[in-house]
Amino acid sequence: MSDAPSPKLTPMLEQYLGIKAEHPDALLFFRMGDFYELFFEDAEVAARELQIALTSRNPNATVPVPMCGVPYHACETYLTQLLSKGLKVAICDQVEDPREAKGLVKRAVTRVLTPGTLVEDAGLEAKEHHFLAALHWDGQADVGAVAWVDVSTGACRGIRIRGQLPLWSWVAKLDPRELLLPDHMRPPVQAGDISFRITALPMRGFFEFDQAKERVLRTQAVADLHVLDLENKPQLVQAFGALLAYLKQTQKRDPNHLQSFQVIQPGDFLLLDEVTLRNLEIFRRMDGGRGPGTLRHVLDKTLTPMGGRLLESRLHYPWKEIETILRNQAVVAAMVQNNAARSELARKLTSTTDLERIATRITMNRTSPRDFAALLQGIARLPEIREALGKLIPSQEGSGTNSKQNCVPETIRQDAGADDSPGLLIDILKKWDDLTELKDLLQRALVDSPPLLITDGGIFRAGFDPDLDALLELVEHGQDTLRDMLVREQQETGQPKMKMGYNRVFGYYFELPRSLSKELPERFQRRQSLVSSERFVTAELKELEDRLLGAADRRKALEHRLFQELRDQVDRFRLRVMHMAETLARLDVWLALAEAAQKWSWSRPVLTTDQNIFITGGRHPGIEACQGSANYIPNDVQLDDQRRVLIITGPNMGGKSTVLRQTALICILAQIGSYVPAATATIGLTDRIFTRVGASDNLSLGQSTFMVEMIETARILRQATQRSLVILDEIGRGTSTYDGLALAWAVVEELSGQGTSSARGSVRTLFATHYHELTALEGSLPGVRNYNIAVKEWKGDIIFLRRLVPGPSDRSYGIEVAKLAGLPRRVVLRAKEILGQLDAAKPSGIQSSASRPAKRPTLALTRDPLPGLGLSHGIGDNTVEADVLKQLQELDPAHISPMQALKLLQGWKELLESERSRD
Repeated sequence: MSDAPSPKLTPMLEQYLGIKAEHPDALLFFRMGDFYELFFEDAEVAARELQIALTSRNPNATVPVPMCGVPYHACETYLTQLLSKGLKVAICDQVEDPREAKGLVKRAVTRVLTPGTLVEDAGLEAKEHHFLAALHWDGQADVGAVAWVDVSTGACRGIRIRGQLPLWSWVAKLDPRELLLPDHMRPPVQAGDISFRITALPMRGFFEFDQAKERVLRTQAVADLHVLDLENKPQLVQAFGALLAYLKQTQKRDPNHLQSFQVIQPGDFLLLDEVTLRNLEIFRRMDGGRGPGTLRHVLDKTLTPMGGRLLESRLHYPWKEIETILRNQAVVAAMVQNNAARSELARKLTSTTDLERIATRITMNRTSPRDFAALLQGIARLPEIREALGKLIPSQEGSGTNSKQNCVPETIRQDAGADDSPGLLIDILKKWDDLTELKDLLQRALVDSPPLLITDGGIFRAGFDPDLDALLELVEHGQDTLRDMLVREQQETGQPKMKMGYNRVFGYYFELPRSLSKELPERFQRRQSLVSSERFVTAELKELEDRLLGAADRRKALEHRLFQELRDQVDRFRLRVMHMAETLARLDVWLALAEAAQKWSWSRPVLTTDQNIFITGGRHPGIEACQGSANYIPNDVQLDDQRRVLIITGPNMGGKSTVLRQTALICILAQIGSYVPAATATIGLTDRIFTRVGASDNLSLGQSTFMVEMIETARILRQATQRSLVILDEIGRGTSTYDGLALAWAVVEELSGQGTSSARGSVRTLFATHYHELTALEGSLPGVRNYNIAVKEWKGDIIFLRRLVPGPSDRSYGIEVAKLAGLPRRVVLRAKEILGQLDAAKPSGIQSSASRPAKRPTLALTRDPLPGLGLSHGIGDNTVEADVLKQLQELDPAHISPMQALKLLQGWKELLESERSRD
């Protein structure tokens, strides 16, 4: 605390500090008239973060009070800036009419804004989810759960996961704006950098099971946890219960706008962890940027915010159930095959507004008059969208199965239990809701261009409410009414000299010369006598005066009441609105997938339940979108019983990583029901896709590039199944040559099902490497095959053909690539000289036991490849002669080249001569 004297506090500042004490971790926006004001430290923080002027409440005082403020009607922009910086804001409003207040106006916090609880559009990305998450971990059971909610839409989900690191991996994949944790818990060191706000909450009142269960049942309006699939999932109940308590604390209301809680079952989806999402550049490029180069950018032709968010979810959670995939694929096919109907549907969908978020704001009473107008705009197009949608169904039925390329083979469809008609579209039309009653209500109620704020007035259309019409008539035509009354009284009393006036003391009055005042009827009551005139009022005049003077205030009050009544009426349609929002989102995603397929000439894949993957003419969607189809060289990939692990060699920049990534991306696209960038594709469904691509480190955790590589590889080897697809790029490059080679060798053995723990069987794997020694595994391990990225040498230079072909690469062409990169000529020439010396000093070979399949192949080093490295001259404890004889017995001449054979002979000869010289 500072030793400076404290300022003398006014009653208002005492009120401010009292409320601030209840929210010490939030910036307090204190409503004063037309501004939200901040004082003391809050003012200093807000002025710095918002770049607004910092002033003083009492600048001439000995201890001035720092102060800054923002207009209340424009506060959303400022709030968004603060929340984007991870700050928390408490909104303190006046909760009584200042005109009726006795003394200090009562104020109270009406809501608390945090990074995870935004609902206003100004702080949200239209096509992205905005998650608030809560995590609970049971260390004794080694089980945890994370629940999350998008407050702006009401969607809420959760998952229960065994193991703390997999749980935090899921949180990293969610990338919430804010994460709630029990105050005794800290993120594990392995979780790495945390980019979101972490809010610590006490166990009691938030995470305790009994209280959490009661909140879940009450908010979800169910009698038992099994209705929500939450029985025997206490950790998930606690996480979701903490979310509900936090929402009630911050929003100052029950979170009854939330949709039904959904438990994510990992077995229902193709699992993509955050490492895979990053390595495949699904949402962000490797450099962290969004946009071109990512799969989402290629696919996102969505026309509505709801569709954009649904596409994001689809890419996070591709399906694993073949029937679901085929039903969605059939809809995309119907849209691809009918350009005219698809284009018409897209035009109708273009002007649809964000029904999900508008409906949520209406339920939460955070709505504005323009939200109602946007809701009306969205639902007014529903009949036209329905009509355009209906044109897609006959086109599909008429086309039948004429195109072999675009149809699932009959055998596959019978096995999957699905048909090739757009049955989902038929189901949608059967459940279609034009929301006619809601549209009629809003059209009757609202003017064509409502104001931004309720207090601005002019919300309702004439004829909607008779009382409001009368008040508006008074406000707009009050003077005309007074003049009409004066003319009528002049005629009835026969006093044409009668006038009408107004002052603040008596209000409106009639005035006559004194000589004529005695002739007025008794209903005229004298109010004031002047030297030459008399002033009178009538009961009718006073009634009109009261109506006129209070009309503006009564009009505002009535409009506010009518607005709340309209909100309640509209809110009764919430479930129907959310149903149509989901329907439009699904249509939007199908349209986007069809548009991408049409634009890039993608084909309809065949889905199977076996473990084969056959791709002809496959392309990388992100690269093709950036470079164009004309510049892209497609490739074929085949994975089956004879080709389970592909060892891919070739030069840097040749395209190995591209082939790996595009194969995984094609599988993901196929399992969201999309067409794929290939001439043809038959995809055996995968349960997980694992990737280990590129070099990265985590210096904050003290983890080197090699350590990160080994952690990711360990995760793959422990979790991959026979139905998984593994993408490995350059395993073992971060350590010494032989350490790395040995590790890469052992990893291939394990993935091929020939490791020490082979009960799992082989895993479909694409393994790019510069360890050419691994190419000897073909023929030694079942299912291992060699492929390489072809190059052509021309006059000392190399030309990248970027074509995947069978067989091993003869070398890596590293020096040639360095030359292309601009390395000085003298360095290139010296490198070639050194390479020649190293090759001459390396007579070692790869030996295999292909002739004895029961025994795994071995890597035999016949001599030191480089003098002085201290490698042994033999294998095991036998003599050199015995070692040479053993190697000769295990040698398979059919699987070594003539050059390798010569090197082996030379190495054995040198070893034997060296041994004899010692003797």
